[in-house]
Amino acid sequence: MKILVGYKRVVDYNVRIQVKPDGSGVITDGVKLSANPFDDIALEEALRLREKGVASEVVVVAIGPSDLTAHIRNGLAMGANRAIHVVSDQPIEPLAAARVLHKLAEKEQPGLFLLGKQAIDDDANQTAQMLATLWGRPQATFAGKVEVADKVATVVREVDAGLETLEIDLPAVISADLRLNEPRFIKLPDIMKAKSKPIETIAIADLGVDTANQLQTTRYTPPPTRSRGVMVKDVAELVAALKNKGLL
Repeated sequence: MKILVGYKRVVDYNVRIQVKPDGSGVITDGVKLSANPFDDIALEEALRLREKGVASEVVVVAIGPSDLTAHIRNGLAMGANRAIHVVSDQPIEPLAAARVLHKLAEKEQPGLFLLGKQAIDDDANQTAQMLATLWGRPQATFAGKVEVADKVATVVREVDAGLETLEIDLPAVISADLRLNEPRFIKLPDIMKAKSKPIETIAIADLGVDTANQLQTTRYTPPPTRSRGVMVKDVAELVAALKNKGLL
């Protein structure tokens, strides 16, 4: 079985985001970029399934500009067999990304498509669900545990009421939640091996999908600055302060 893994590049989660002075976006010049943390978890799960003998090949799929090679090599260094780079110089919304991934699913015919549940740049949490709908295959989102046997995936997922267990027929789409696993540390020999692994490059226009934006962002604004805390001497002063603010 082949597993495809969505692998997006985002601003590193340790970076303090700053909005451009004109409000047209966030500052990315000179900012550290890295793999979306949820995508690293999805890739780790795919690699573990391959190590269990469930899958024979793991392919990372990335959509982005031509300078995405270093990011893709990171996924190959983790252990993916090969990569597909869909080149696009324009930002891609979730629906357009799902259409691209659907085309690749039709081409590659994977038994499983794994994605992170959301990307930390837009927090959209839409691509996996849209891909499953376009592909006409079952989906299991927010996966906290995945087991695959006899062309059936058993997924334990987090819901508001607790944990839910689903059984879905393969091929299917699964999105990884935070507690699914802990991604492995990349070793130097694996980085060297990644340099010789193949990366297939495809221009997004060659896929024949509609990538027009459905939304228009008018302005970016930073969150309001938090006001300083107020120290009180006792409970009575605290209650009085809350009443003055209309909170009691």
